[in-house]
Amino acid sequence: MKGVMMGPHWNPVATEISIFLQGKGMVRVVCPSALMESGCSNSRFRIREGDVFTVPRFHPMAQISFNNESLVFIGFSTTSKNNHPQFLAGKASVLRVLDKRILAASFSVANTTIDRILKAQTESVILECTSCAEEEEMQLEREIGREREEEERRREEEEERKREEEERKKKEEEERKRAEEEWWREEEKRRQEEREEEERRREEAAAARQREEEKRQQEQEEAEEEKEEEEQRQREEEEEERRRREEREWREEEETEEEAAMREEEERAEEERQQEAAARMRRGEEESQERMLNKKIKIEESKKEEEDNKRENENGKRVQQKFGHGSNGEGRRILKNKS
Repeated sequence: MKGVMMGPHWNPVATEISIFLQGKGMVRVVCPSALMESGCSNSRFRIREGDVFTVPRFHPMAQISFNNESLVFIGFSTTSKNNHPQFLAGKASVLRVLDKRILAASFSVANTTIDRILKAQTESVILECTSCAEEEEMQLEREIGREREEEERRREEEEERKREEEERKKKEEEERKRAEEEWWREEEKRRQEEREEEERRREEAAAARQREEEKRQQEQEEAEEEKEEEEQRQREEEEEERRRREEREWREEEETEEEAAMREEEERAEEERQQEAAARMRRGEEESQERMLNKKIKIEESKKEEEDNKRENENGKRVQQKFGHGSNGEGRRILKNKS
């Protein structure tokens, strides 16, 4: 038994509802050209006993049975008014009421071709269509296959996009971590340099305090030595003055010629002693001047040492600025050795 189809038709005023009672087949629905831009798409699908489907008005459709298969259904519309389906093919086709010249011009064919097309089918509603349902099913399977391939392609593209997005995020995260680690390294380096600079300043301050303390202690010791020498000299002078006073008193008590001779002798001795005392005083003054000179020399040496230390500190800073981090420790060792 050959397959048949209910001629392609549309409902002008209502939606058609079909209930399939027996058998199986294919249904083909086409979107009107006015609705193609709104997202409507042509469709084909399998139907079998128990299925129900609806087709809006103005949508051309056709129900097709398989070869050697019966297809029984009942249909009704959603209006109480008269709803006469408009067929596009067969003896009842609406194309038969149109001017053939207009149809020929519309399809870009000759008038004779239009005559052959319109007269080719003598049935009005149920048209013979051998293997049409099978062809529609094959086309449906191809479309399903294409849709699956398209879905698989979209899924793969989506997965690839997700992988790329994850890779991008991973790279951004790695870059952020590298930047953060670099920042922490720079920060740690800066803090280490600050600690080293602070340590160097403390060492320089400690060395300066030590030099100042040594200088102050040295000056104190020199002052104590000078004070002791001055007290010793004063004691010697007082002792000498007391001795001379006692001798004068003794000479005044002994007014004899012998004593006069002795006084003369003693005067000579006194003169010699005075000369010796004057010589001792000169030696003391020379020694005091020598000590003052030595003190001045020591002060000059201390000042020179401070100037040398300052120059060495400035040289150390220049070396540090020239060679960077590595030279800081060497500069400090030089300062420590000098101090």
